[in-house]
Amino acid sequence: MDIKKLNENEKPPMELLLLADPSRKLVEEYIKRGQCFVACIDGLVIGVYVLLPTRPETIELVNLAVDEAHQGKGIGKQLINHAIHHAREQGFKTIEVGTGNSGVAQLALYQKCGFRMTGIDRDFFIRHYSEAIFENGIQVIDMVRLSQDL
Repeated sequence: MDIKKLNENEKPPMELLLLADPSRKLVEEYIKRGQCFVACIDGLVIGVYVLLPTRPETIELVNLAVDEAHQGKGIGKQLINHAIHHAREQGFKTIEVGTGNSGVAQLALYQKCGFRMTGIDRDFFIRHYSEAIFENGIQVIDMVRLSQDL
């Protein structure tokens, strides 16, 4: 697997990005301000993540997605570790991530990669998304915030 940063003239894999964030409007907005990385196997894009500087010395992993056919193979973990390494190389001191309250697998994965819970942004998905989102049979309402010191 090869992970590379997209150039400004390369189109991001919108279908994959929308797996992690169903709001095309929000994805298009932060993709303009962030750095998009893709994971490829034999030229086929199978994963993506976006890093977005938020505050001095802090960067946020705002989107992480793996093609459904390739999930459960450790690709997400490799992408997260790549994001952590890249953020550290750029001189950031903290990396943050947020995920929905019902994302049990995501919460476990981020913690396995060294993130710790820092807070809950109550009603985040009610405020920022016009349609209800369900995951694991649970409505996604709150954003669980995690971070890691670099």
